[in-house]
Amino acid sequence: MKYRTLGRSGMKVSTICLGTMTYGEQNTEAEGHAQMDYALGEGVNFFDTAEIYAIPPKAETQGATETIIGNWFKARGNRDKVILASKVSGRSVMTWMREDGVTPELTRKQMTFALEESLRRLQTDYIDLYQLHWPDRAVPWGANPVIHRQENYEGPENSMLEALETLQDFVKAGKIRHIGLSNESAWGTMTFLNLAEKHGMPRVASVQNAYNLLNRTYEVALAEVSMRENVGLLAFSPLAQGYLTGKYLNGARPAGARATLFNRGQRYQTPGAEEAISQYCALATQSGFDPAQMALAFVNSRPFLGANIIGATTMAQLKTDISSIDLDLPKEIEDAINAIHQVHCNPCP
Repeated sequence: MKYRTLGRSGMKVSTICLGTMTYGEQNTEAEGHAQMDYALGEGVNFFDTAEIYAIPPKAETQGATETIIGNWFKARGNRDKVILASKVSGRSVMTWMREDGVTPELTRKQMTFALEESLRRLQTDYIDLYQLHWPDRAVPWGANPVIHRQENYEGPENSMLEALETLQDFVKAGKIRHIGLSNESAWGTMTFLNLAEKHGMPRVASVQNAYNLLNRTYEVALAEVSMRENVGLLAFSPLAQGYLTGKYLNGARPAGARATLFNRGQRYQTPGAEEAISQYCALATQSGFDPAQMALAFVNSRPFLGANIIGATTMAQLKTDISSIDLDLPKEIEDAINAIHQVHCNPCP
């Protein structure tokens, strides 16, 4: 395994981060425990979760993933071996996440409730990296084309300074160690950084955004923020929800696959996506690479990366994904990837 220091946090995290959002939906607790056992044994010391998980989000499974991780910590007695990241949800209609059934927002009261519930489920006294899952403000399409957009949100926006003050109090109380953002824009990231510097508050260590061969929008503005401000990208969906493996080409829907089970793959079914996927998969095959490993190796190699968040529903997938750390792409392959990107530029933002 390879390791990087995440932002200015001082935390040495594995380049491969274990994503866990399938635990409690596509994966049983036993399967989740087996995945965590294997990943830790392979040197993966960084796990990512969220209060909203499992995915797809629903009242019946909300918090299930954290509970499964917490049970694993208790059974293995190895909390100190893992750098643990979780997230508090921004504004949404998922009222089941709050005890009084109100609209989730990033207020002090709600963030405090969310953190305490996460700590309870995770059976731990602290979270190493606590992230704001998405902004609690109107975000125009062009700023950051992510799933949780609030273009039509009307009404008062909760103060970013209040959110940062709340996170600072969590750090002072020893309940979190560092803070991060997710589904965030360059403006939002710089605003949090400037507020932290101005008021002497905790500094953002990372931004967790989508990044893959079909969606390299992070490179447009945020990559420079990452490199100049030392805020690492936590790349989620590096395989574009599995589409970059080629398993969905020509309308295929394998049994048990996410796009087969859930109607949530529209992001990777856009005009031009199929052709781009076909070309990336063909390049990998012609070069003697597994398509999944080539796609992951590309993400692993980015200079602005903090960690690459992989997710798997089978042990075979997990082993393939983790072993991508051993693949260094030759320059001619990266050049070929960039040539495809020039023609098929970000078909799935």
